[in-house]
Amino acid sequence: MTRSIAIALALGALVSVLAVVAVPQATWQALIATWRGTPARVAAATITIEDWPICSTMGPGAGDTDWAQLDPDFADGKKALAAGDWNAAITALKLAALRDPQSADIQNYIGYAYRRLRNLELAFTHYRLAVALNPRHRSAHEHLGEAYLVQGDLAKAEAHLVALENICLIPCVEHGDLQVAIMAYKKTAAR
Repeated sequence: MTRSIAIALALGALVSVLAVVAVPQATWQALIATWRGTPARVAAATITIEDWPICSTMGPGAGDTDWAQLDPDFADGKKALAAGDWNAAITALKLAALRDPQSADIQNYIGYAYRRLRNLELAFTHYRLAVALNPRHRSAHEHLGEAYLVQGDLAKAEAHLVALENICLIPCVEHGDLQVAIMAYKKTAAR
């Protein structure tokens, strides 16, 4: 029993590492099949990356899942955000949040729409909820930092930049965007 648990943990860790470094699924399935002593075609039928999801924004389907099938309100909210219809985005995303109150992504999007409407109080509420739900949510940290800049609080914006440095480990878009915003803020403040 202990050996089976150890093997399962090792396989899970191996698949997670291989998925993070973007090794093609067929390659890591063949590696696992060889290690397990089973034919690759059997491994392909029994082991999929879905068995070990990394996070909500990574893994299969993050970019190509038809979100409208999963949650039409979430899809409508994303479309409204893309169209710049902030009120419609908030309405749709709040409906999606009723079904998925633990979604940091939804809370972050709602906060973004409120910030675009210049309602910083509600934007902060939703951004903070997103970070509370997922302390490693990169976009929420970026957006919080940008909102603090709008408020004129450079120190808190820089604290979120530091948080992103700790989260990203390697350069990420959110860190770069917040860094650029902070530099622009400093340049404008120096005038």
